[in-house]
Amino acid sequence: MQRDEILDTAKTLINVDRAAAYGPAKANFERIAAGWNVIAQEAMRTDGRITVAHVALMMDWLKTARLLNSMKHDDSWIDKAAYSALGGELASDV
Repeated sequence: MQRDEILDTAKTLINVDRAAAYGPAKANFERIAAGWNVIAQEAMRTDGRITVAHVALMMDWLKTARLLNSMKHDDSWIDKAAYSALGGELASDV
């Protein structure tokens, strides 16, 4: 795939498909930022850093923030389950 094709595909995704699924990008990113700030603040308070388990929580929150716009995205539900499973496994290594 050439760069122009990549950019054209990305443009279609963010302006049509993703916009319809997740709502306006700014509102979605604001929800994501709010959750990630909570996770990051607690990570710093409890561990002094963001661990790999915190990243799993952050990715789970990203999917949660997307689902708040539309609960009918099976992919996001599946991804949330996967991030939770990975996070639980990774937390035992932290």
